[in-house]
Amino acid sequence: MDAPRLGTVYSDPTTDNLFELFQRAKACLWVAEIDGEIVGCCGIYPTVGLPADCTELVKFYLSAKARGRGIGRELMNRSIVSAKEFGYSSIYLESLPAFGDAIAIYEKQGFKTLTAPMGESGHSGCDVWMVKELV
Repeated sequence: MDAPRLGTVYSDPTTDNLFELFQRAKACLWVAEIDGEIVGCCGIYPTVGLPADCTELVKFYLSAKARGRGIGRELMNRSIVSAKEFGYSSIYLESLPAFGDAIAIYEKQGFKTLTAPMGESGHSGCDVWMVKELV
């Protein structure tokens, strides 16, 4: 994908410790499997610096095997439902232009582009910021 390595998920130490990361209150990670093999995940996390009623959509990954099967849509939908159940009123996300397919999915889900980042994710290399209001 030719995405930058510094200031993105590639250099984020939490990526290797997802189980521990998601032990926090009002956070969850949905994981998809095909025949016992993990093929994707997506979650929500109360990132530092976000308003109390806003969570971040995080760790949205799909293997090539999972793409085009509706698995990504299901993972995102479950994450959005979880955010509502936890009482959040909006979901924020960060991405990169290199992930154009994902950005198109976010837009279809009602995410709107922002002109500046929110919160303190530590992903200074990301330059696409989006938010979705939950109703």
